[in-house]
Amino acid sequence: MPRAQRTLLLLALGIASVVMLFPLYWMVVSALKTKRELARIPPTIWPTDPTWSNFPDAWNTAPFWRYTFNSAVIALATVAGVLVLSTLAGYGFARFRFRGRRALFACALVTMMIPGQITAIPLYLQMRDLHLLDHPAAVVLPALSGGFGTFLMRQYISSLPGELMEAARIDGANELRVFVQIVVPQLGPAVASLLIFTFMSSWDAFFWPLIVLSTSDHYTLPVGIALFTGEYSSNESFVMAASAIASIPVLIVFALAQRRFVEGIALTGLK
Repeated sequence: MPRAQRTLLLLALGIASVVMLFPLYWMVVSALKTKRELARIPPTIWPTDPTWSNFPDAWNTAPFWRYTFNSAVIALATVAGVLVLSTLAGYGFARFRFRGRRALFACALVTMMIPGQITAIPLYLQMRDLHLLDHPAAVVLPALSGGFGTFLMRQYISSLPGELMEAARIDGANELRVFVQIVVPQLGPAVASLLIFTFMSSWDAFFWPLIVLSTSDHYTLPVGIALFTGEYSSNESFVMAASAIASIPVLIVFALAQRRFVEGIALTGLK
């Protein structure tokens, strides 16, 4: 690539990075300001006197540790369930030929096009009949039925060479052993991508947990922050501080799985 084009590309990527990172920067900066400085017009790019105590003060004002624990349990359970079910379903759609395979896969894709608000009432009634309202399972179980994970795994497994699986079958391996020892070790990039997407979706979920969780001991972090925002709307520094702390787990997960995530998105297949 010519130097001029490379320079323009790097410039464009730099501008795009600044635009995407600016909301995160502004959230942290606002959390360090006092109420008086937040109301200043024009706003300051950096606080004149950073107030680091806003972070522990905001975190100790409400039971955020409890909310964080609830969100972590729900997110981890959702990620584990989605990874297992999506991997098995994707392997079945990619490597087996059976009647109705295309119709079933089309149904899985259709679930990706249906807004959650449409299925909220039927799911709520179903959770009520199962006596799961105000229980973490009411948040986890509906999240396991999404079609995105099945689609991602099916596409990735389809790109893997079938000769390896056939060789294992010839050597006497049953289908479960082929899946566990041959297919699963090659799914690192796809698993990382699905893990990040699922974790972010579960950690940031607000609408459905707000509906099915009714007691503060079971609230997730987004629901707790929303209630905290309504109670402390006059102190935006506390709200920004709580939001900044809540975003840390997502950034950590993305940082740990970033390399595999990029590979999974590109669907590069075997190295």
